[in-house]
Amino acid sequence: MKSHKIGLLQLVLLGLGSLIGSGWLFGSWEATRVAGPAAIISWVIGAVVIGVIAYTYIELGTMFPQSGGMSKFAQYTHGSLLGFIASWANWVSLITLIPIEAVAAVQYMSTWPWKWANWTHHFLSNGQITTPGLLVVFGFILIFTLLNYWSVTLLTRFTSAISFLKIGVPLLTILMLTISSFHPGNYGSTVHQFMPYGTAPIFAATTVSGIIFSFNAFQTIINFGSEVKDPTKDISRGIVISLGIAAILYILIQSTFITAIEPSEIAKFGWHGIDFQSPFADLAILLGLNWLSILLYTDAFVSPFGTGVSFAASTGRVLAAMASDKHIPQYLGKINEKYGIPRMAMVTDAILSMIMVSVFRSWGTLAAVISTATLIAYLTGPVTVMSLRKMAPEFNRPFKSKSMKYMAPLAFVLASLATYWAMWPTTIEVILIIVLGLPFYFFYEWKQGWSFDRAKAQLKGSSWLLWYLVALSIESYIGSHQFNGIGLVKYPLDFVMIIIVALGFYFWGTGSRLVTKHFRRAKRINDTVEVD
Repeated sequence: MKSHKIGLLQLVLLGLGSLIGSGWLFGSWEATRVAGPAAIISWVIGAVVIGVIAYTYIELGTMFPQSGGMSKFAQYTHGSLLGFIASWANWVSLITLIPIEAVAAVQYMSTWPWKWANWTHHFLSNGQITTPGLLVVFGFILIFTLLNYWSVTLLTRFTSAISFLKIGVPLLTILMLTISSFHPGNYGSTVHQFMPYGTAPIFAATTVSGIIFSFNAFQTIINFGSEVKDPTKDISRGIVISLGIAAILYILIQSTFITAIEPSEIAKFGWHGIDFQSPFADLAILLGLNWLSILLYTDAFVSPFGTGVSFAASTGRVLAAMASDKHIPQYLGKINEKYGIPRMAMVTDAILSMIMVSVFRSWGTLAAVISTATLIAYLTGPVTVMSLRKMAPEFNRPFKSKSMKYMAPLAFVLASLATYWAMWPTTIEVILIIVLGLPFYFFYEWKQGWSFDRAKAQLKGSSWLLWYLVALSIESYIGSHQFNGIGLVKYPLDFVMIIIVALGFYFWGTGSRLVTKHFRRAKRINDTVEVD
C-alpha cells in the first residue's frame, strides 16, 4: 500500500488545491469594500492568525498521523465531550465549505456575458442563489463527492493536475492587470486615504470578507495524516510550503485589485460602492481584456472545483473519525475495504451540504459561518498541545518548538479575536449551531452506559470551553459598535477585554486536562511515530 501513499509534492499540491479556491475570486473585492486599500493589511493579519494557529497543529499532526486527525486531538487531553464539541464545530465548517465553492462557481456563471449564456443570468438575484442556481450547486456537490468515491489516488491525481492551473491563472491575472491598469496612487498619500473607514474594518474584514476562510484549508493536510508516506516530516513541510505560497499569492492578488481600479471610479463611488458580481472577470472586461475574462470565467470553475473536491475528501474523513468515537451512528464511519475511503460519510456530507446551502444562499454568509465555526474548533488546539506537554513529556514529537509555550496562548488569543471580528449576531448564531450537536453526544453517551462519575469527569474536561462560548457571546454583544455590539465597551478597549478574558480561559483549559481511555489510545498511535 506504500505506493498509494501521498508524497510531499502531492501533499503540497493537495494543500494548494484546497487553499486556492473561491477566496481569491471574491475575497479581495469583499475586503476592499470593507476596509479600502488597508485591506492589504487584513490579508497579512489573516495569514498571521492562521499561521500561528497552524503552528500548534503541526506538532499535534506529526505526533498523531491519522485520518481525520483534526477531530481527535482535543479528546486525547480533555475527554470525549470536548473532543465532540471541537470535531462538531470543525465538521460544521467543513460541510459549509463544500457548497461555498459551488456557490462561487455558479455566481461567476450568472454573469457570463455571451448571448448563448443568457439562461445562466437567472442563477443569482440580489446576491442570493436562486432555485435554478441551487440545482446547479447541487450538481457541483454531487461531482465533488463522486470524484472522491473510488480512491485517494484518483483524488491526488486530479488535485495535482489542476493545482498548477489554479496557481497559474491568478499569477497571469496579477501580471495582466498590472500591465493594463496600474494606479499605485489608489493606496493614497495620507493615513486617511489608506484607511478611509478607520482601523476597525481592517480587523473585521479578516473574518467577514472570507480571509480566514481562504487560509483555513491547511487542515486538509492534517486530515490525510495516515495516508502520507513520511508523516513525521512531510505534514509540517506540506503545511508550511502550501500556506506560505497561498499567503504570498493572496496578498499580491489583493494589491493588484486595489491598483487596477480606475481612480475616477473610486472618486465617484468610494471603496464601499465598488459593486462587482464576478470581481476579476468584471474588471478584465472593463479594461478590454476579454480573453482574460474568458480565462477567469473558466478558472471560476476550476479553482472552486479543486477546493470542493479536496474538502469533500477531508470532510468525509472528519465525519468518519467522529463515528469511530461512537457519538454518531456507526455506519457513517464504515471504511470501504477495497478503496480505503469512508463512502457513507461522504454521501451524508453531500446531502447535508445541500441542506446548508439551501438555507445560506450567499457567498458572504457562508464564508462568515465557516470562519467562525472553524475558529471555535481551533480554540482547542493550543490548549491541547500544551496539555500534552505536561501530561506526556515522553511522547515522540517529530516537531517540537521551545517557543510553543508562548505561541500556544498567542494562538488562543488570536483565534478569540478573529471570532469576535465575525461581529454580532454571527458569533451567537454559529455558537448555537454548534450547541445543536450536543444532543447527539448525550444520546450516545446514554446508550453506552451513562454514569454520574463519567459525566462529572467529562464536564471537568470541557466546562472551560462551554463557559468560554457563553463569554464570547456576551463579549460580542457588549462590544463596540464597529463590531455590531451595543457599544458598552468601546473600540479598541474591546480588544483588551477579549485578550484578558481569553488568557484566563486558556489557563483554565490547560489546567482541566484529564487522563481517559482516549489518552491511552493516543499513546498507542504515538508509539508508531519515529523521531530522527
